[in-house]
Amino acid sequence: MDRHSLNIKRIFGRILNRTLGRIFGLLLLTAFALVIHGYHPYAEDAEIYLPGVLKTLNPSLFPANAEFFAEHAGHTLYPNLIAFSVRATHLPLPWATFLWHLISIFLLLAASWRLASALFESETSEGECARWGAVALMATLLTLPIAGTELYILDQFLNPRNLAAFAALFAVAEVLHRDSGRRYGRAVLWLVFAAAVHPFMASFAILFCVWLILLDRVRPRLLGFAAALPFGITFEPPPAAYHEVALRQPSHFILRWQWYEWLGAIGPVLLFWWFGSWARRRGMKNLELVSRAMAPFVLVALAAAIGLGIPARFEALTRLQPLRSLALCYMVLVVVGGGLLGQYLLQRQVWRWLVLFVPLSLGMYFAQRQLFPASAHVEWPWAQPRNQWAQAFEWIRGNTPVDALFALDRRHMELPGEDENGFRARAERSRLADLVKDKGACSMFPPLSVKWAEQIADQKNWKQLGKEDFERLRQKYGVSWVVVEQPGPAGMGCPYENSMVRVCRVD
Repeated sequence: MDRHSLNIKRIFGRILNRTLGRIFGLLLLTAFALVIHGYHPYAEDAEIYLPGVLKTLNPSLFPANAEFFAEHAGHTLYPNLIAFSVRATHLPLPWATFLWHLISIFLLLAASWRLASALFESETSEGECARWGAVALMATLLTLPIAGTELYILDQFLNPRNLAAFAALFAVAEVLHRDSGRRYGRAVLWLVFAAAVHPFMASFAILFCVWLILLDRVRPRLLGFAAALPFGITFEPPPAAYHEVALRQPSHFILRWQWYEWLGAIGPVLLFWWFGSWARRRGMKNLELVSRAMAPFVLVALAAAIGLGIPARFEALTRLQPLRSLALCYMVLVVVGGGLLGQYLLQRQVWRWLVLFVPLSLGMYFAQRQLFPASAHVEWPWAQPRNQWAQAFEWIRGNTPVDALFALDRRHMELPGEDENGFRARAERSRLADLVKDKGACSMFPPLSVKWAEQIADQKNWKQLGKEDFERLRQKYGVSWVVVEQPGPAGMGCPYENSMVRVCRVD
């Protein structure tokens, strides 16, 4: 073998070893992130998204009130994608969603690496530290709350936002990689995927990528303030019942935010303004470009949110939620912050990495334990639930008719010990409208608010309701079962109970 062939072999060997090492590191950080942030497959917005998958797999489920989740499911390919993976792999749904969740974490970390490699282009050890700093900080801060939006960077359960998140970050990274003639093509593919699984969140990523390209070509700094947010939704006047829904969605109205939520929106603007000036002095063109693009992007979102939140006649327009653009902003901010820490502070000193990440990881871990204190931190797909509400819901899934209609406390997901377990997602049964998740569906799809308001009113003063009241719900809506807290009303047949709840028939 000649010298030229040997050199090629060595080069390919180094690239392979480097790639395998990177994949191994990302896998370790994926496991690390799972341990820190936990996994709760039926919690919070899983109540909106998982029933869509369940109904795709079994159309006989949810014969009543399906519209409260079907509107979301009908605007995304997410239910079909997850259902297809279940059919293709023959895995049970809990296993499939768990694996998808791990994949979404891994790909978000891979996207963070890809973006960091565009922002910190040095091939020296400092550049390597910057990339691993960005990835490590992202893994540690996945459940960082995004100011005022009721979102995290990545949720503790699978949902379309998680899939759109890594796709958006990959798209931004591809736009910045100038060394590839196909960069825009790859960016478009990532954006198409994001739009397929979550069109609303993808719209912010699409706009930001277009804005990056324009700003890269035009360059004047003040042009940044010409950025605009998508308003391509047709609105009809909402029904009168929508006003009650709007009052219960403070995240839609920036003027109702707390001071610290305002700080969480304004702070990134100041940081990116400083990053841009700092990067310009050091000739870091991509970091300067991203910073000059992101600061006005968020400022225009702030202006739009304020403008929509003041006049009462714009109440229905607040569902555009322009400040959900902060989700992309926070992801980019974590990558930039982690990269700067890795390159200029942590470097190759192991003790520095430990001093930063051990306390930060413990803080994020304990914060998550406070959110779900009555549940296992990682709800493995093979394990029985520790939470007693979840145990009741799983009994319901196995022991009640598929067409049964349930009634529960309107705020059951917020009750102590319930840990925001979604009834539809876990029990796989229909229920009357609630005040926690169904109002979110109504806020985005106003016609639902009429039906929602009626059912909410009929469940008022839930803790004082008795057998006669449940009979009234049976006659009006067809409610055949109720889930009540202990000790519950007298005179009802309750085939299941534990120390917290009872599952009772309405005869």
